[in-house]
Amino acid sequence: MKIANPEIFRLHAEFCKVLANPKRLMIIALLSKREMSVGEVAQACDVPLTTISQHLRVLRERFVVNTRKEGQTVYCQLADERLMDACVRIRTVLLDNMRRRGTLAREIDPEGVSDGD
Repeated sequence: MKIANPEIFRLHAEFCKVLANPKRLMIIALLSKREMSVGEVAQACDVPLTTISQHLRVLRERFVVNTRKEGQTVYCQLADERLMDACVRIRTVLLDNMRRRGTLAREIDPEGVSDGD
């Protein structure tokens, strides 16, 4: 067997680097539920607006999120819902592995977002 196109693996690794940040994964989870303003995302992630703006810039540059401006407010949405599906699949594997090793103390939702507080 031979790898037909090794370049796709380099591109895949570069894309995964964008996702290899807990705050960015939180943003993806939040935006999978609904469009949110930058301020709402910052509040939900409990980080300063400037920090969220930097993360959103990286995600926007890699076409993970789309933004639109309405007056002074910038709104964000997930560019492709398959990204959240991929994240949930990865977290499901992670949680299954933790259960097998006995390191998971309680049930965790792989989507990572609740409608409550």
